[in-house]
Amino acid sequence: MGKSTAAAVFRRAGIPVFDADRIVHALGARGGRAVGPIGDAFPGVVRDGAVDRARLRQRVLAERDGLARLEAILHPLVRAAERDFLARARRAGRPIAVLDIPLLFETHGERRVDRIVVVSAPASVQQARLRQRGKMQPDELSAILARQMPDREKRRRADLVVPTGLSRHHGGRVLRRLIRELRG
Repeated sequence: MGKSTAAAVFRRAGIPVFDADRIVHALGARGGRAVGPIGDAFPGVVRDGAVDRARLRQRVLAERDGLARLEAILHPLVRAAERDFLARARRAGRPIAVLDIPLLFETHGERRVDRIVVVSAPASVQQARLRQRGKMQPDELSAILARQMPDREKRRRADLVVPTGLSRHHGGRVLRRLIRELRG
């Protein structure tokens, strides 16, 4: 969708950004707090002390309750990291902090924020970006998207939609306007 690019705009403006994806990666990396529990729940997905993300994705998508079991492990750990991040931002006197959470609505995170900014790109742009990264097969993407809230619904619930299919310049301009407004 362009979340990373949008998060970079906030960071360049000096606004702290909580990156839920980065936390999930760290939890599954060697020494991460989720490696043991994930290995127990999904035998064979841990290699050399780290979660093999491709293997885990295959298992989660293949098992009826796989996603729910994985989320039961990861979501409490990510939520704890989010609380720590917000507490640090408050202690540092930061009036604005951004939560970059891909599954905000699916995890009921909208209850914990003041404003919701949805970064959105047309499906064709999303697919092209994923093909460029080469980390996910089309059937895997379809299975993941089928379990997420549709983009149109996320846009409907948002306070602000940042279209990223036009150009980086356009999306950046929308975000810089929002930052000026928030700093008011």
